[in-house]
Amino acid sequence: MRELRPGDLTARARYELLTSLVVPRPIGWIGSWGPDGTANLAPFSYFAALSSSPLQVGVSVGHRRDSDGGWVPKDTLRNVREQGAFAVHVVTEPFLEAMNATSAELPATESEFAGAGLEVVPARVIDAPTVAGAPVVLECRVRQEVPLGEAPNTLVIGEVVHLRVSEELGFAPGTHRVDPEALRPVARLGGADYALLGRVRTLPRP
Repeated sequence: MRELRPGDLTARARYELLTSLVVPRPIGWIGSWGPDGTANLAPFSYFAALSSSPLQVGVSVGHRRDSDGGWVPKDTLRNVREQGAFAVHVVTEPFLEAMNATSAELPATESEFAGAGLEVVPARVIDAPTVAGAPVVLECRVRQEVPLGEAPNTLVIGEVVHLRVSEELGFAPGTHRVDPEALRPVARLGGADYALLGRVRTLPRP
């Protein structure tokens, strides 16, 4: 067995190790408005469901280096701070390439929607842009920000105040469980690798 101490590794090595071991990770594809009205869209795989009552999700947004070598918030974090809201799309197989295209670093005044050939649809309840045709959208209001110590990341906790779920996604009889075979979600692995649904095993809980 390799014995690894995080403090002995470079930042890059720690990132590569973590993101290739904590897998598969759901992808929060987040839409937000920029201060000039630019529709921003970016994928984050440091994303998770946090609670169901109230319904909350969390996304850890990294910071980026500025020209002086300091850390500044990424566009998504700046936008959700100013707007107090964001939309989360569940990434599905038909949107895999478009999602990947929106991971490109663009100036804040350029929209990832346009760059990926996606149409903007306003959210129903909050003030955020959403992807036309996306089968699932979680409309969130910011509840809390949690600085992650010395890490150049901020955990944003959002309360889901409205959901849009395509009628093509069936529920299991008598429940609100979405059929995963119909959803066809995409998950992040390490590097440039993604996981598709593959085989689904059903195991009743004891």
